[in-house]
Amino acid sequence: MKRMTKAFFAFLMAFLPMLAMAQIDGEFVKPRTGKFLLQNATVVTITKGTLNNASVLIENGKILQVGSNISADGAEVFDCSGMFIYPGMIDSGTRLGLVEVSSVPETNDYSEVGNVSPNMQALTAVNPNSEAIPVTRVSGVTTTLTVPSGGLFPGTAALINLVGYTPDQMYAGFKAVVMNFPSSARRGRFDRRSDDDIKKDNEKALKEANELWDKAVSYNSLKSAGATLEYYPEMDQLAKVISGELPMMIEVNAAGDIQNALKWIEGKDAKFIFSGVAEGWRVADEIAKAGIPVLAGPVQELPTRDSDRYDAAYSNPGKMAKAGVKVAIRTNEEENVRNLPFHAAYAAAYGMGKEEAWKAVTINPAEIFGLADSYGSIEAGKVANLIVSTDDPFETKAQIMHVFINGFRIPLSNRHIRLYQEFLDRSPGLKAN
Repeated sequence: MKRMTKAFFAFLMAFLPMLAMAQIDGEFVKPRTGKFLLQNATVVTITKGTLNNASVLIENGKILQVGSNISADGAEVFDCSGMFIYPGMIDSGTRLGLVEVSSVPETNDYSEVGNVSPNMQALTAVNPNSEAIPVTRVSGVTTTLTVPSGGLFPGTAALINLVGYTPDQMYAGFKAVVMNFPSSARRGRFDRRSDDDIKKDNEKALKEANELWDKAVSYNSLKSAGATLEYYPEMDQLAKVISGELPMMIEVNAAGDIQNALKWIEGKDAKFIFSGVAEGWRVADEIAKAGIPVLAGPVQELPTRDSDRYDAAYSNPGKMAKAGVKVAIRTNEEENVRNLPFHAAYAAAYGMGKEEAWKAVTINPAEIFGLADSYGSIEAGKVANLIVSTDDPFETKAQIMHVFINGFRIPLSNRHIRLYQEFLDRSPGLKAN
């Protein structure tokens, strides 16, 4: 169930008046690159501590320097006194760019016909001009994993930066083959299958998954040996998991299914990531022992069982992290990826702590995706994905003052803000002549 919380409504009311200034005389402002020096801020590096009265120098899409007494020669200077600089946030599971209006089928491109289509690329379906992208950026989210859904192997997810004219320009360097692990639970309250039918369906799906895996192993062996193979794009993509070229991201949520998934991957020489993991807190020790990282969320969600505490979803990431699981946070949203800071804030408040929650939307996903040398923290040499805020962005009172993605300064404007501006000072009505 999707709801606008009172906290988010309060944030919206505080946020929009400031952002109304982002539009210059009603003209469209494009992202622009250059040499930028952000001065006199509190820099929250994530990995190297918090630096007071520090500066960050950006050029050619990268962070050149972090510290004090940085030369401003040739740079456009931004005085960030009293403000905070954070790494741009990473949402580890969305359908951003694949959905424009979820209730209008013609604007949805996140699933393919058929049960096995791992070769379908989410990246090629991303709409760089989606109205939801600038809405997301002004909340401090600079990078998202966009994920296909539907079927046993619905496609290949891709990490994107939220700036660019084409999907290839947005691509951030990580892909993963997605698997929806066969569920032994009911699909919802309207699922009228008998217990026997549920068991049979689960066994049938697991059998198919095993057969496909074995076939992919054989295909990869033949391919490695230089054999001439018939065109088989589905198997060619699955073979990339076997060879280690791509990881497999397994969507799994119920505790029993998580345990079954852990058994299923035993002995398989491949990299696995679990996503969703709604009941991960029930089997956190087992996940930690297996060394499987998780993309947990949504956090702002109802409990999976009526008997659970109201805060089961809120505390789930923190409980897994304390058990030793590497946790990244996702919204699993399309239009409301902008709420990632508040998903992380709930996790922080319900046991994860602020420091770990920040890691869960910055350096942890970067490490899970194998991109920690480029993303997830404020360090010299990394991609310049940064946000400048008046307060901790997890707080509803925080206002994002500047956003940089790939070194581009992003205009703080979107459709919501333009509508706000349009009706802010309207006259009572227009009279016909």
